[in-house]
Amino acid sequence: MPKGPNGEKRPADAVGLAVYVARIATGEVDDAPLDDGNDKAAQAMGKKGGAARAASMTPERRAEIAKKAAAKCWGKE
Repeated sequence: MPKGPNGEKRPADAVGLAVYVARIATGEVDDAPLDDGNDKAAQAMGKKGGAARAASMTPERRAEIAKKAAAKCWGKE
């Protein structure tokens, strides 16, 4: 069965999907994205922290980290 962006089940056949879309359009079914359960303030602080860390690093250090990550990803030493 096909799944939506948040893992919800949706009809696989065209007629069933058309009925489902019509129900969403008329308001019978709520198709709003579900809350992922994460704290929005914590997510915002994490994004700020990552940007601050990148800004404080030298280009050489960023390149060193990127090379290490590529080596892990591609299995090269």
